[in-house]
Amino acid sequence: MFSHIKDLQFEAKPDGPDALFARRLQEVLGGKWGELTVANQYLFQGWSCRLPGKYKDLLLDVGTEEMGHVEMICTMIARLLEGAPQNLHEAAADDNPMLAAIYSGENPAQFIHAGGGPLPVDSNGVPWNGSFITASGNLMADFQLNVTAEAQGRLQVARLFHMTDDPGVKQMLRFLLARDTMHQNMWMAALQQLKDDGLEDMPIPDAFPDAEQENEFAYQLLNFSAGEDSAEGRWASGPAPDGKGTFSYDPAPAAHAPAPVLPPGDPRLYGTPPPTPGGIIGAVKDALS
Repeated sequence: MFSHIKDLQFEAKPDGPDALFARRLQEVLGGKWGELTVANQYLFQGWSCRLPGKYKDLLLDVGTEEMGHVEMICTMIARLLEGAPQNLHEAAADDNPMLAAIYSGENPAQFIHAGGGPLPVDSNGVPWNGSFITASGNLMADFQLNVTAEAQGRLQVARLFHMTDDPGVKQMLRFLLARDTMHQNMWMAALQQLKDDGLEDMPIPDAFPDAEQENEFAYQLLNFSAGEDSAEGRWASGPAPDGKGTFSYDPAPAAHAPAPVLPPGDPRLYGTPPPTPGGIIGAVKDALS
């Protein structure tokens, strides 16, 4: 059960209109790594979590906070569009105090579809998609993806920070950057907590037969590049992070199976048949026999 608090978690008020930046800000709202994605991802992970207590509460706490960030960004976009010129004449007028707003880079859908407000789309107008989120039911797998989601989101906010000179916008972005820093560290701590609690380990899933760990391919780096630069990394020799194997390096990987030869396809699919002694009629008879 949700309860909406009317106050924002942090102020979302620009010093002036900027339709171009309103469009750019859509990316951290409705893009693949935007706030709509992480909010829904954490909530679905929480709703799917079968462990009552700290892990479930953590996911639902952060998912709820991220919904607050969605509202903050939506508010900022609406305010950035307030007073922005809606036609070329307004944008070019010498006596227009909003001349600094960039008309040519705006997203017209924000005015036409939303009446001067935000949309559940990215900066190119591509709609947000539920397939962006992952909730696997395995906390180790989900928490690792959450670290990635926060890293990508923080990277995009940091880039946007350098695309505006508006002090009010920068203040909100500073807050979002700070929360992303917390969330990255939090998910990394949660990964360690899973190990400390003895619930999950690497790799995922952990409940694979021990014989799998003895497979020569489980810890072998295969070189498919010119030179051997990749062999200089920590991943080419020494103990693996899971503590169950030792890295090795193969400078010239060999094939382990012959070239595949496929049988004739179903003639009802109208693929090109291979040459046969009986020609096309023979191929059809062979496929149907």
